[in-house]
Amino acid sequence: RIPGIPIFVDSPLAVNVTEVFRRHANLFDDETRTFLENGEDPFGFRMLRYVREVNESKALNDLRGPFIIISASGMCEAGRILHHLRNTIEEPRNMVLITGFQAEHTLGRKIVDKWPEVPIFGEPMRLRAEVVKLNELSGHADQNELLAWLRPMAKSLKHIFLVHGEPTQSAALAKAIQGVYGLPVTVPARGQSVSL
Repeated sequence: RIPGIPIFVDSPLAVNVTEVFRRHANLFDDETRTFLENGEDPFGFRMLRYVREVNESKALNDLRGPFIIISASGMCEAGRILHHLRNTIEEPRNMVLITGFQAEHTLGRKIVDKWPEVPIFGEPMRLRAEVVKLNELSGHADQNELLAWLRPMAKSLKHIFLVHGEPTQSAALAKAIQGVYGLPVTVPARGQSVSL
């Protein structure tokens, strides 16, 4: 049995979105409504705390013992996650669990790739924490899904710009779009301007 460990949700957006969900319980599926009717809370339990204020977030740095911080910033580039990483990443007893896609050249990608040192607030930090990547939680569509999504509008498009994704995958998708729909596709370089 895993002992009770405090869990802190330290992401202002996540806290606010959770409140939106709470206010619209009538839109939940049957399973969740049954859960609520039985007095259960899908967004909370005894050891879970939502962190709103900056001073509460800073106080997490003084905690001792095992605990979990759920913090958000897609690529670990901004926000409260940076402070938590700075305060935990050099300790080998800690774990950094990444659940989303990490683009090249971002702090998140450097952590996933397990660079020996990563820059946080411009200072090199030794990456000694265990790093785990869960790919199962990514919300990105694959190539076939993107081609199917494009199908209903393909005849009305004149040109497609692919601006999100790894360069090799973007090039492969561009080739697939050109092959299936015969549309011109551009994968612009970072910072490239395009006149429309």
